Amino acid sequence: MNAQITIDDTKTPQQLIDNVLVNSSCAAASNSTGFGDTYTSGKQSFAYFNRNGSSFPFEEGIVLTTSTSTDAGKYYESSMGGGSPFWAGDTDLNQILGINSINATVLEFDFVPLTDYLSFNYIFASNEYQYVFPCEYSDGFAFLIKEAGTTEPYKNLAVIPNTNVPVSSFNVKPQIVPGIRPNGDAYVGCPASYETYFNGFNTNTSPVNYAGQTVVMTAQTTVTKGKTYHIKLVVADANTRYYDSAVFLQAGSFASNIDFGPNRTASSDNPLCFGDTYLLDPKLSPAYSYKWYKDNVEIATAPTYTVTQPGNYKVEVTLTPTSCSLAGEIKIDYAPEILSTNTSLLQCDDNSDGISIFNLSKANNIVKNNVASIINEGYYTTLANAQTKTNKIATPNNYTNTANNQIVYARLENEFGCFKIAEVTLQIAATSIADPDPISTCDGDEVQDGLYQFDLNAEVTPQITSGLPSGLTVNYYLTANDALTETNQLPVIFKNTIAYNQTIYARVVNGPDCYDVVPVPLVINTFNPPNFEDESVYLCRDSDVTLSVATGFSSYLWSNGETTNSTVITAPGDYTVTAKDANGCEKTKTFKVILSEPATITNAVVRDFSGNDNSVLIEYTGAGNYEFSLDGLTYQNDPLFTGIATGIYYAIARDKNGCGLSNSFLLYVLDYPRFFTPNGDGYNDLWVIEDSNVLPNYTIHIFDRYGKLLKEMNQNSTGWNGLFNGQQLPSDDYWFTLVFADGRNVKGHFSLKR
Repeated sequence: MNAQITIDDTKTPQQLIDNVLVNSSCAAASNSTGFGDTYTSGKQSFAYFNRNGSSFPFEEGIVLTTSTSTDAGKYYESSMGGGSPFWAGDTDLNQILGINSINATVLEFDFVPLTDYLSFNYIFASNEYQYVFPCEYSDGFAFLIKEAGTTEPYKNLAVIPNTNVPVSSFNVKPQIVPGIRPNGDAYVGCPASYETYFNGFNTNTSPVNYAGQTVVMTAQTTVTKGKTYHIKLVVADANTRYYDSAVFLQAGSFASNIDFGPNRTASSDNPLCFGDTYLLDPKLSPAYSYKWYKDNVEIATAPTYTVTQPGNYKVEVTLTPTSCSLAGEIKIDYAPEILSTNTSLLQCDDNSDGISIFNLSKANNIVKNNVASIINEGYYTTLANAQTKTNKIATPNNYTNTANNQIVYARLENEFGCFKIAEVTLQIAATSIADPDPISTCDGDEVQDGLYQFDLNAEVTPQITSGLPSGLTVNYYLTANDALTETNQLPVIFKNTIAYNQTIYARVVNGPDCYDVVPVPLVINTFNPPNFEDESVYLCRDSDVTLSVATGFSSYLWSNGETTNSTVITAPGDYTVTAKDANGCEKTKTFKVILSEPATITNAVVRDFSGNDNSVLIEYTGAGNYEFSLDGLTYQNDPLFTGIATGIYYAIARDKNGCGLSNSFLLYVLDYPRFFTPNGDGYNDLWVIEDSNVLPNYTIHIFDRYGKLLKEMNQNSTGWNGLFNGQQLPSDDYWFTLVFADGRNVKGHFSLKR
């Protein structure tokens, strides 16, 4: 099993302070007092301890506890502990920490520092590092200091480095995971707090009898050498006397020291800047003996030393004629040099007054040599402002210079805050470009409204850069101010926003520098001749047609090669003509030439013997647009004629496009009488089919309602007179069947009326 520390609680407060804690020829304590447990017979709550070969970090020192000090020198065992309920707390501790303390142990003394800095090392240990206790409360301790004999408040040195947070089990702890309290209640735990200062939980082989402890901590403060200070070291239980705590102080660690401040290293983000010097001053009498070391090599014996190179520096000061020797150390790194380049920005001037608008950010990468880790902390109008980082130019992207060749100052910083100043000269470009002639185009879309697009790179840039040095770049803007500030750059394909005439501005640049800003007049010509809509024209077979447009244009070009305003066409097809005006704007018209010809009537489909439903459908061939007639006088678009009366007709078709008449086609529309009255009065005495004599051979059979054949006739018959075997048949309905020689047959019935 590992060794334990040993405890000797027989020493007086003065012995503990003078011979253990201070114990140096360079320091002297006075007025040492102490109090603690007076309720445990023969025991003290403050004592001397020795490592005794154990793993405890300090070889020896003093310990202050909230219970009997000898309990600290045991292997750790989980225990509630506890002192007397009559053992009081400490009012100064209560005030500093805001607690209600009990079982306080205190050591106090006066001390005169020899330097402006003092420190000592300590470890805080507690049995409150159990269960959920660190989430809820902590015992209190403090190292209090103030100038002796004054009423000024105490300052607590037992704080987490670089904070005012007191060291305690509540403030320094790992994550507490959920668990069960000793009384059986569950708890949820809490997150870690300043865990880097927690050394860990102890076990039953640990050299001290506490559940957990901090790492070695250092209490430190600046003081005024030669003044007398009162020191009060105090630890106490908070609110309850159970779960004790202790503070271990390292022997000989309480002394004046030479403090050069924190190390100036890159790892701590505060190295010296390139080219800086750093004065190391112990602030002690020049009559003392000094030895300065750099990387353990003696370099000087003066009272101060000025650092110009990186290294580990140390001073040893012997306070002659005494043997007291003080020391101080510091490590110093240098940040790399910030490389910078002075540069100039060339800007154009739109009115030749030497004043313009500069975009200072164009120099950002140039002045810092494109080193990404260097930060440009702004531009300033004076070197003094750049050095003090005051009155930064608020709008560096839109800065108006005060004179030609004005210098502004760029402050360049590295990650450590080191800086270097670079100069940026604001120059007005001496180069100029003649204003270009208006650049015109034609409105090339269907709507001739004076709005059309320009390919600025193809149509404008070559005219602007003609005769200029190669490598120039041209960008375009709506206004001269936009061109100066390089805002709202126009797209390469630009459609004008003002009809017919609009001026834009070209910014010609050479790298980051402006060469000149010139106005560019844009002209959009329109050309919208009348009667230039596409047109269809008909061409009669074996004929020709003349296509023409208006005269007076600058040029014509037909798709067949003709170059006048008209052309003669003998074949159908699509023909175009492109006319140009004096501005070179053009308009194209398409003629669709359509073949037309007289029709050929090939047949007529006649539906007759249908009374009012008689119809004629003319069948024809031909590549034309036709209208049709049955009498040569009245024409209709439809080749179907309905409601046609009986008779002889001559069908004909007429080409609407003027290409002539078709052949004449003879046709017949027949019908039969629906009744007859054979009474000898000369009207309707015979039942006969009109114009039947012109029909091809046929046979008609007439029947009574019982199907008895009464009469048979052909094209040579004059008709039926209503007699059968010389006898008049009565008034009634009679039926007939008409059969043509070609097989066509018609059936119907009619009435005999007397």
